[in-house]
Order: sequence, then C-alpha cells, then structure tokens
Amino acid sequence: MFTVRQHFPKAPPVDIPGAIQQGLANILPKTKPGARIAVAVGSRGITNLRSIVASVIDLLKGHGAKPFIVPAMGSHGGATPQGQTSLLAEYGITQESLQVPIEAAMEVERLGATPDGVDVFCSAAALRSEGIIIVNRVKPHTDWSSDALGSGILKMMVIGLGKRVGAANFHLSATRWGYEEVLRTSARIALGSAPILCGVAIVENQFHETAALEVLRPTEMEGREAELFRESKRLMPKLPFEEIDLLIVDRIGKNISGAGLDPNITGRWVHGYSSMLGSSNQSSPTVRRLFVRDLTPETHGNAIGIGLADLTTSRLVRAMDKQVTYINALTALTPNCAKIPIHFDTDREAMTRALDSLAFGKPSQAKIVRIADTLALEVLEVSEAYSETVRQRKDLQAVTSPAEMAFDESGNLRAWQ
Repeated sequence: MFTVRQHFPKAPPVDIPGAIQQGLANILPKTKPGARIAVAVGSRGITNLRSIVASVIDLLKGHGAKPFIVPAMGSHGGATPQGQTSLLAEYGITQESLQVPIEAAMEVERLGATPDGVDVFCSAAALRSEGIIIVNRVKPHTDWSSDALGSGILKMMVIGLGKRVGAANFHLSATRWGYEEVLRTSARIALGSAPILCGVAIVENQFHETAALEVLRPTEMEGREAELFRESKRLMPKLPFEEIDLLIVDRIGKNISGAGLDPNITGRWVHGYSSMLGSSNQSSPTVRRLFVRDLTPETHGNAIGIGLADLTTSRLVRAMDKQVTYINALTALTPNCAKIPIHFDTDREAMTRALDSLAFGKPSQAKIVRIADTLALEVLEVSEAYSETVRQRKDLQAVTSPAEMAFDESGNLRAWQ
C-alpha cells in the first residue's frame, strides 16, 4: 500500500459573520422587539456549524429578538429530547455556550396536506415562535439521486422540523410518490403555513470546508437551493477510481453522513446494491467488497449504514446502539442500512476473508483503497495495483513508497495520517 493525495482546487475562505449579516440585513428589521425566533439546527457534522449558528443568534439578539434553538433532526438521537440535545452538544451548540434556550420537545402539529394527500408536520415549539430560521448544508441526498434537489433547507423544513412523526410520514409517502415530489410539495405547504423567515444555506467543498454561505428568503428557497445544490454536487469529492476490489473505510457515523457512509461516494445505495464480481448491475464506482472498521465517537452507537458493508469487525458490532440504529433505519424505511454484516475479531481476518471472496490467484493483484471516511477523500491509501494509474493521473500524487500493511499486536490496522 502507498499513500496518495488527490489534488482539489482551493477556494477563498468565506467571511461567515459578514455573509450572514449581509443576508439578514433586510430580514431582521422586520422582526418586532422581543420576538421569539426559532433557529432550527440539525445533526450533521457541518464544518463551522457552531460559528454559523452563533452569528445568527448574535444578530438576532442585536435586533432585540429572543432567539432559541430547536433541534431539527427528525428521528435522530433516538427520537428523544435528551438524545437530540446531546447531538447538538457534540458540535458545541449548548444553552450555556450560546446563552439561549434549547427547546427539544418532540411534539408536532399538522400544517396541512399536499395535493397528493400527504400530511405535513412541524415542531410545535417552532410553530409557537414568531419566526423560524433554518440552518443546513446543501448537498446530494443519500437516499435518492437528483439534478436539482437533495439535502438542504427544504429537507430540513419538512423532515428535520417534522421530528419523528414528520420524518416517518415523509419517507412512507416518498415510497409511493417519490422523494423529490413529496419534498417539494410538502415544503410548499410548510412555507405557506409556518412562520419561516429564511434559510441559511451552506455549501462545502472537497476539503469539507465552507465554500459558500447564503441566506435564502422564502420566495427564493426552491429556485436558489437548486442552484446551490448543483454547485455542491460539482464540489463533492469522489473516490479517484471506478474499479475497486476492496474498499476499507476506517469509520462511519451520522456526523459523516445521514447514511453513515455516503452512497454518493461508495455507489452503494440504501435501497439495495450488488456486490457481484462482474461489472453488471453496478452503480458507479464499482466496489466489489466493502469493509468497515469502526464507528465515530460522535455517532453515539448509531451504526446506520453498516448494512451497506460486506464485512465489519466484532468491536463495531459491540459498539452499536441497536435501539437508536433501528429507530433511524425504520423511520427512513431503509432496513438494509441496519443489517449486521459478516464480522470478525480483527481487521486482518476480515481483510483476509474479503480478499479470499474475490477469487484472486494472488491477493497482490487486488485493487484496494483505504479511506478514513466518506468525507475525508483528499488523502487515501491504495494498493500497488494502482501504481501505473497514479503515475498517469495529474490529479493524483504518490506521497509515500509502497510498503506492507502495518498491523498492531492485536491484528488490527495501525492508524495513519
């Protein structure tokens, strides 16, 4: 194996307070002194999330408003107020640090129904406010593919603020009428019935850095989010190879992706995939065997996405909070994501079994890629089978010389930078 660096274009840094101040300049003066404003915040590992939320809250306070935070994360955190509050704390968003209340109750109210008869729900705590500001990253979704819509402000409005009831109802309806259709029509009901002030839309680049930050008014949300979505899709990092025999993923978790490991990266989608050795019936890239080693600490045992792997470790299975994982998978109607794959006590045994199942004459022929997670794709380890490809690619740079995989005394892969 040797270390390879992908070269991505650098972007100028974003002035977070300045961008938010500019975006809210024509919105905040319309809020009455003492108005209670709900700031909806989700459960993703968004870079600069605390800084962005803090800037919004500071500006609200400066205009005499009384902001508070509402966790907008559907069924995450075990679908409990305590669990959702704990998830926010992982990102430094607490009542003490931001000096605002967190209202994490799971109660919802029905806003109305779409033309297809889909009920739309919203957090009761948010509805009791005089205005709602939604903060979320815009990016391709993990459950469906689109050219104009994914995870973003509209999704947070419908699924995040819908709490467990709204999230479950959305996924149930989407299986009949389609994700994008239900999301668009439900968001229009929410915009017409809930006191939505604006959305703070975040776009990240290949380095997981803030690349763009815009405040969207209700009238421009649907159209402008589509433009930001396309930019996010363009900036999304990818695995540098179309053919991978064994993909080793060091960690998965909800802070990495809603699906634990992002199907947009692995090509393994939450409603099913194929691990045939041939190339037929495959999404891009073709990953023939996927081995997941561990969970992130931030996921608190939520192992959603482990069902997309072929093999894992017994230690990961022991670290699973099955109740939290099952609630998440069943709410999203994606039971595949919670299935426990074949697991072994050590990394060495899991990898040996994976390579044996690939039917190679010599394991040294296998095309192997190791990544930290599906967010961190700038630096990765690859096997010697990719040597010639790396030499020919201008976007790839070999950082180290090939060396045997390093295991510790327990038979597990050693950490790498």
